[in-house]
Amino acid sequence: MSLRFVHPLPRRRRGPKGDPPVTTLENRTHALAMTSEAEVGTVREVLLDSGLLGENVRYTFFAPEEPAKDEVLAGGGTDRRFRVVLLDIATGTSWDVVVSTESRSVVSQRQIDPVREGQPPIIDTEFEFIEDVLNSSPEWIAALERRGIDPTTVRAVPLSAGAFTDYPEIPGRRVVRAFGFRQDHEKDHPWAHPIDGMVAYVDLTGRRVDRVVDEAVHEVPATSGNFDDPQLQGAPLDLKPIEITQPEGRSFTVEDGRVRWGNWDLRIGFNEREGLTLHQISFDGRPICYRASVAEMVVPYADPSPVRFWQNYFDCGEYMFARYADSLQLGCDCLGDILYTDAVIADDLGNPRTIQNAICMHEEDYGVLWKHSDMFTGARETRRQRRLVISFFTPIGNYDYGFYWYLYLDGTIELECKATGIVFTSGTPGEYATEIAPGLGAPFHQHLFSARLDMTVDGTANAVEEVEAARVPMGEDNPYGNAFRRKVTRLTRESDAQRDANAATGRVWHIVNTEKTNALGQPVGYALHPLGQPTLLADEASSIHSRATFATKALWVTGYDKDERYPAGDFVNQNPGGAGLPAWVQADRPVDGEDIVVWHTFGLTHFPRPEDWPIMPVDYTGFVLKPSGFFDRNPALNVPASSGGHCHTEGDVHGPGKDRRPEDV
Repeated sequence: MSLRFVHPLPRRRRGPKGDPPVTTLENRTHALAMTSEAEVGTVREVLLDSGLLGENVRYTFFAPEEPAKDEVLAGGGTDRRFRVVLLDIATGTSWDVVVSTESRSVVSQRQIDPVREGQPPIIDTEFEFIEDVLNSSPEWIAALERRGIDPTTVRAVPLSAGAFTDYPEIPGRRVVRAFGFRQDHEKDHPWAHPIDGMVAYVDLTGRRVDRVVDEAVHEVPATSGNFDDPQLQGAPLDLKPIEITQPEGRSFTVEDGRVRWGNWDLRIGFNEREGLTLHQISFDGRPICYRASVAEMVVPYADPSPVRFWQNYFDCGEYMFARYADSLQLGCDCLGDILYTDAVIADDLGNPRTIQNAICMHEEDYGVLWKHSDMFTGARETRRQRRLVISFFTPIGNYDYGFYWYLYLDGTIELECKATGIVFTSGTPGEYATEIAPGLGAPFHQHLFSARLDMTVDGTANAVEEVEAARVPMGEDNPYGNAFRRKVTRLTRESDAQRDANAATGRVWHIVNTEKTNALGQPVGYALHPLGQPTLLADEASSIHSRATFATKALWVTGYDKDERYPAGDFVNQNPGGAGLPAWVQADRPVDGEDIVVWHTFGLTHFPRPEDWPIMPVDYTGFVLKPSGFFDRNPALNVPASSGGHCHTEGDVHGPGKDRRPEDV
């Protein structure tokens, strides 16, 4: 597909006699308001006027450049600024630019050093020409003909190249590696037919194939991956519809990105790198977290073969995965009384692109919140738990990821990540892959996410305590050996605030305020509960270990710095390693009673199953933040009882539905 440089947006208007430009942007009501189409257009106009945006220049990244926390908390930071990373696709030169929409000016600009810093993300423009480049390569065509494959049936998958010292020609050049998958007809899912044993190295700037590694000829699997074929699906199950209704409407409100529900108050945001972001989360007027997001994710693969050893994808930093976010559909992606919110991003040419229904918000019943039937007083009280769900879903290549933030009535915050879609396939099942269909392999891999939690637990003077169970040896103070105690370790500096999870001791991390206590004299706090699954399994000397060092620890704590946003660094694509968290913590800043950021690594270690083919049922991972001493008592005592007709007393156990069991009521 060819792209033409166009100017669909009008130039800025000037007043009579050369007066300053007339501002046509709508008034923004908050420093963290979501991006508007008008703002995207203004940024593009500024870049055109400055000469930075030319015929061969493309956007590789666009997002709000948020003001510093102290500015926002003081009610300032209203100068709306946006960060743009530009790439000249003809020369490979790139720039990091910040634009103010208020002053309509370039605030800062600098050229990126591709050897030291890495490359900007891979963009749609480059994906679109990759097959033409491959099909013009004699080496690629020869490798396919060696296998008896018609090149017109091959779909190319360009993938981030990583960084390896034994490929000295790559540093400083913009490179991807490409696999081929055979597509037998227009509706055929090519993931079922990997062409294994060969891979192409492609220079994106020169639009040429540098080399084709043709290691071995393997038979292309013939199995079907067409999960959407009714014949493959079989007869549908006899399932009755589930309808969720709220006759009196939803309990939350949203105004200019500000969400209020029960005691909760927060703002939502969206950008193409992190996707959904939550801001200024508070409960009953008390701050908990200033900003929460998934700031990076890496998918390292375990196959060491000559054509696959390099497979490690940073879906946030290398692909800007949220730019592909789905437009969600009622009854399919979300169920109930739904409120959708659109998200505005920029395309490769800097034009605004609105993702309709990008964010879904709704309430869910979540079973019993609290309950007791008392043997002495006869009291019988039950309250229902519910949660506010704020979510988005994005496909990236073969996988689809859903990110669901849950807010509960008792002050709990949860993030649940859902992985589905199609597992990446190979034609060589073996020691490092599962055979998921006849002759079809699925290499072992991990999905590791990094949550950036800019905490403000009742203020900015925060610290982290590691809390875990400790056995007490039998002795004079524990003669029967039944005792165990709580072990608490305060993390005081960045150097000692790099921690692993330990499910055997129930290890959690309490983010506490060092200046405020509850009515019992205990520090107010929130506890981060990890799932405790494996972190990065690659060898410490490996390239991916250097590039994804954030994923080697379940917890990092750093001093707040508004420019420290991404745990693997700003420019992840072909970055040689060491950027982000491992570089920042060299300063060894104090984190005891300071303004801190908590980084949590969590995820899945995936040994694929036959049941994951041809489409993978959702797998889940995430973490929970629970109040621990933040409140003086149960904060959900004031949740009202279920209204009449929904909760029945004895003598009316079955209620209006006579066929229901008592336990269903």
